[in-house]
Amino acid sequence: MASEGLKQVLELLAAAPIAEGEKTVQEQRDGMVAATAAFPVAEGAIIEPVTANGVPGEWVSMPGASDKHAVLYLHGGGYVIGSPITHRSLAAAIAGETNSKLLVIDYRMGPEHACPAAIDDAVAAYQFLLDQGYDAANIAISGDSAGGGLTMATLVALRDQGMALPAAAAPISPWVDLTGNSPTLVSRADVDPMVQKDGLLQMADHYRGSLPNDDPRVSPLFADLKGLPPLLIQVGDHETLLGDSEELDKRAKAAGVESTLEIWDEMIHVFHMFHFMMPEAAEANRRIGEFFRTKWGVAAANAAE
Repeated sequence: MASEGLKQVLELLAAAPIAEGEKTVQEQRDGMVAATAAFPVAEGAIIEPVTANGVPGEWVSMPGASDKHAVLYLHGGGYVIGSPITHRSLAAAIAGETNSKLLVIDYRMGPEHACPAAIDDAVAAYQFLLDQGYDAANIAISGDSAGGGLTMATLVALRDQGMALPAAAAPISPWVDLTGNSPTLVSRADVDPMVQKDGLLQMADHYRGSLPNDDPRVSPLFADLKGLPPLLIQVGDHETLLGDSEELDKRAKAAGVESTLEIWDEMIHVFHMFHFMMPEAAEANRRIGEFFRTKWGVAAANAAE
C-alpha cells in the first residue's frame, strides 16, 4: 500500500492541474520553477556554478563526497522546461546517496535549440568530466523523464564517438519514445496526474526540429543499444510513460545490455522528486546510489572516502 506521503503529493497535484497545451513555453518554464521552489535541498549541500566545456551548470555535492566519483545528471522537463535549479533538491538527494559530485547541466532545449543540441551538450559535459581527471569507470549518468531519454541518447553518442563509457546509467521514468505510440499513454492516462499524450507530443515537436519523431537521436528507444553500460531503469506503475521503460528494458536486454527494470507500485512520474515527502521516493534514490556504488566497486560500508 502506498504511503501517506503519496496521498499528500496527489492532493497537491490535484490542486494545481497541469495543462501544458494552454500555456506558452515561458509560462510552463516559470510554472516549473514556482512548483519546485519550495522543494527542500539537503542541509549542508554544496552548490557550485560551473561551465563544462561551454555548457553552463552546477556541481551538487554533500560534505565528504568522494573526489573520485561523479554523476552527470540530466534534468527532466520534456526537453523544453526545467533546469539545474528546478532539480536541485533531487540532485542533492542523489549526491548524498552516491557519495559523489553531481554535474547538473543546463543543456540547450527546444524550441530555441532543436535536437541534437541537447545531446551535444551532454557529450561535451561528459568530456569535461574526463578532462577533470575522472576515470570513466568512476562516472555514471542519470536523468529523469526527458533527461532519462537524454541519458540513453548520450550513451549512444559516446559509444559511436569511441569514447570510454561510464560504469553505469540510471534512467528515471525515461521518455525514450517520442512517437506517441506507446500503449500506456492511453492505458495509464486516468491514473497519471502529471503527463498526458497531448502535452508530450507538443513538447516532442518543440524538441525534434526537422528530425522525425522516430529518429534514434530524438527517440533513443529505436537506437542500436549494443555495448552500452549496465542500466537501472526505475518507473512508476501509474505513469503514462511506463511503456517506454518496459520497452527500453526489453530492447536493452535483447542487445546484450545488463538492464534492471524496477516498476514501483502506484508511483507517479519521477516520484523521486518527492523524496522529502514519500519514503518510496527516498528508497528509490537510495537504490540508485547503491547501484552506482556497486558498479564503481565501492562497497556500501566503505562509501565515504
